[in-house]
Amino acid sequence: MNTVDCIKSRRSIRRFKPDSVKHSLIEEIVSAASFSPSWKNTQITRYIAIEDPSLLGKIADDFTPSYNSDIIRQTPVLIAVTYIKGRCGFERDGSYTTEKKDRWQMFDAGVACQTFCLAAHEYGLGTVIMGVFDESGISSLLDIPKERELAALIALGYPDIEPSAPKRKTVEDLLQYR
Repeated sequence: MNTVDCIKSRRSIRRFKPDSVKHSLIEEIVSAASFSPSWKNTQITRYIAIEDPSLLGKIADDFTPSYNSDIIRQTPVLIAVTYIKGRCGFERDGSYTTEKKDRWQMFDAGVACQTFCLAAHEYGLGTVIMGVFDESGISSLLDIPKERELAALIALGYPDIEPSAPKRKTVEDLLQYR
């Protein structure tokens, strides 16, 4: 599939088949996502693949609202996307490079999430990025080191639905020339 077709046909998938995802396939997706651009090539994004049903159940029951927990309960893999703090958007002396301060960290994590999702789609897998969760609770449950921060959760698996594309804004709404 070409890049534009991949971008235009990728959908957020919220229902998955129970089929497991091979580790080699997850590794291929992470390898592709490692080519995401990042601030000064810092490559701060890290992934935790959660397959254990008891961990998935705990995250769904204790750390996410119902609209996300319903997705997590039936996904075969949940990816916790983390990033290494204090590298992206900073100079070597620890000062901020721009007025955006440390917000570049989440920007880079977001770029990596989208690259991950496009790669998954290329391999026939579905994804949905979730951002509403109890960050400290999940971080503690997964024993995420203090130097890393949880940015997002991505449900990953074989789609059990084929949603149509939601209406998109026109180019005229999105683009200005000056």
